[in-house]
Amino acid sequence: MENAVNINESKDTIYQRDTIFFMVVFHALAIWALFTFSWQNLAAAGVLWWLSGSVGIGLGYHRLLTHRGFKVPKLVEYFMTACGTLALQAGPLSWVTTHRIHHAFTDTEKDPHSPREKGFFWAHITWLLVGTAQVHPPETHKRYSPDLVNDKVHQFLNNYFWLTNVLVAAALLAIGGWSMVLWGVFLRVVWGWHITFFVNSITHIWGSRRFETKDDSRNNAIIGILAWGEGWHNNHHAYPRSARHGLKWYEIDANWIQILIMEKLGLAKDVYALDLSDTKNNAIPLTKQASEPMQEAV
Repeated sequence: MENAVNINESKDTIYQRDTIFFMVVFHALAIWALFTFSWQNLAAAGVLWWLSGSVGIGLGYHRLLTHRGFKVPKLVEYFMTACGTLALQAGPLSWVTTHRIHHAFTDTEKDPHSPREKGFFWAHITWLLVGTAQVHPPETHKRYSPDLVNDKVHQFLNNYFWLTNVLVAAALLAIGGWSMVLWGVFLRVVWGWHITFFVNSITHIWGSRRFETKDDSRNNAIIGILAWGEGWHNNHHAYPRSARHGLKWYEIDANWIQILIMEKLGLAKDVYALDLSDTKNNAIPLTKQASEPMQEAV
């Protein structure tokens, strides 16, 4: 069914000046961080990257909130969402809405960040800087994220997604000084940006295809490892609800391992995981299964 809501398609004449400014500043300070190396700074950045990129984006924003591949108690959901805000990739409502639109219109003109027509750099970063692809009106949030839009905690985290990094920066400044802030906030955020952006760009251009999906999604081993398992992208687009992306033993999926641990600890339940033995190589992507709460919207 054709989407009846304006999904804010990108317009080349609109520049997101605030986003451009902060991205330039963060990249400059990330370069500065490289001249202030210490093992303590590296450890701080590493732990915070795991919390933001894996627990927050991969597990929280993506596999839990967007696709509902498993369930957790509300307090755990809120914690994982707060970790997601540490990545500075927008708040949960904006991120989930954008990603559900991506799955609904993958590699078409309505996809916010497809490289098919505008190339690698558009899919990687330019779509955030030029146009309105991640600036959604309230009706679009209601259309694509009805399960989140009335949740006051998610609303707060969406409106103040930058706040967690301010608090973390203050803590790092007290513990390790300015150099630890450079590593634990600026370098870590920039690294996390590009790892996530590679999923949008590289895994729609380079890699292997297990499933003949109707899009250009590909499995890329390097991005699979760097992005905590998110780089097994063709697997994911074939069966988007599956909380397991790495389907073979050699497809390392750190996020899936963590979900298994959470399940053993009683923190995760109703885990939907694809069994590769039940699939066929000509599987059709289950677009409507991208997220159960928004099936009526697609």
